[in-house]
Amino acid sequence: MIPTLRARFQQRFTPAGDGGPPDRFDRRLIAPMVLGSVLNPVNSSMIAVALVPIGSALGAPPSQTAWLVSGLYLATAVGQPVIGRLVDMFGPRRLYLIGTAMVGVAGLLGSVAPNLGALVAARVLLGFGTSAAYPAAMHLTRSEAERTGRDSPAGVLTALAVSAQTVSVIGPTLGGLLIGLGGWRTIFLVNVPLSLACLVLGALRLPKATKIAKGADRAADVGGVPVPAARGIDLPGMALFAALLVALMVFLMKPRAEDWYLPVLALLAGAAFARRELRVPEPFIDLRVLGGNGPLLATFLRQFLSYTTAYAFLYGFTQWLEEGRGLHAAAAGLVLLPLSLTGLLVSAITGRREAVRGKLVVGSLVQIAGCAAMMTLQAGSALWLLAAIGALMGVPQGLNGLANQNALYRQADPARIGSAAGLLRTFMYLGAMAASAADAAFFQHGADTGGLHHLSLFMLAGAVLLLAVTVIDRSLGTLTPRKA
Repeated sequence: MIPTLRARFQQRFTPAGDGGPPDRFDRRLIAPMVLGSVLNPVNSSMIAVALVPIGSALGAPPSQTAWLVSGLYLATAVGQPVIGRLVDMFGPRRLYLIGTAMVGVAGLLGSVAPNLGALVAARVLLGFGTSAAYPAAMHLTRSEAERTGRDSPAGVLTALAVSAQTVSVIGPTLGGLLIGLGGWRTIFLVNVPLSLACLVLGALRLPKATKIAKGADRAADVGGVPVPAARGIDLPGMALFAALLVALMVFLMKPRAEDWYLPVLALLAGAAFARRELRVPEPFIDLRVLGGNGPLLATFLRQFLSYTTAYAFLYGFTQWLEEGRGLHAAAAGLVLLPLSLTGLLVSAITGRREAVRGKLVVGSLVQIAGCAAMMTLQAGSALWLLAAIGALMGVPQGLNGLANQNALYRQADPARIGSAAGLLRTFMYLGAMAASAADAAFFQHGADTGGLHHLSLFMLAGAVLLLAVTVIDRSLGTLTPRKA
């Protein structure tokens, strides 16, 4: 099977240049892959320091400016698997270029938006535009492994993870610097040069798809290797999937009894989605294959659990530092610095060793320890203790996400690696929404110490469940590079 796939990739995707050495990863691909993949985290993090000035300039309260964050999350959660599927069907180059071009357009629209509604629309477009690069990068990584016959991409996968983490760390600082230089609109305008850089690198370095025979039901024979022609896009399936996710995530943002219709709508959309995907010959998400791939489903669950705890800490602990501990926002940012630095350091040190099971076990155990330590905090706790807990929680940040990414790379169907990578990101955003809902539930009357302790128990339960799902999954011990 793998030799056939390698031949298929070799024939279907011809490099823009010479493709690099035949037995080594084409390093020219790394720059566009990494630069494109950081567009989402940089825009997710920069907005944090712009919400207040945007609200002041446009006369919008925090309840409305919050949609600048939620809008991008919603668009990305839907867009990643949808565009990932298109990457699988049509190749990474075309979708990468279209997506990064959308980022530039969204940046221009945001820089001249006259009101909050237009600004939210620009953020939604930005979310869809930034959804192309990560699935394209995962697809390229798989195709290069098949081309070279050397299925050891740990260094490339680590580069993707570490670059995203690094940008998330510097994003607020970069955003503050840009706002200081030219106002809040500069955090949108900066996407224009970033988009242009991606377009130039993508056009010069990404592989071009070879032409295949036309016709939805015919197959082309390229170089003696049968290659199925691209079938029709499952637009109804994608629309139902989008309805399912939007209804679910909007409810998770602010769960209220009067919004009971949202989970009902999500359930109905999910049932209709499953019914369609099980009937069409070329579904958007092949539920039969996915349902039979228990290890991959477990990875999606671990991704959700990992990031529910991670984001609950990031959001909740930060709020408590400012309200419960009484720190200024700048001081709270300094206390959280060890969190990011530890995550980056751990990723860089452990990245080249896949060790999926070991990373997840250690990551979940450290999460458990961190949650237990949070339950000891009081309003007068020493700053060194707060920084130490942040550093402790940075360890799973550097282990869990990278381990789940490596697991997905080994477990997903190579022909659907783009859509699988997109779904992995979707489960990360679902974790972020669940964490946001938990913070709102436990901090109903402000981020006090009692609420923090209850939030810690919630996080502890998630960390314990993550450990259990990891320990009982025997397939993790068999994850090794596929032989060509």
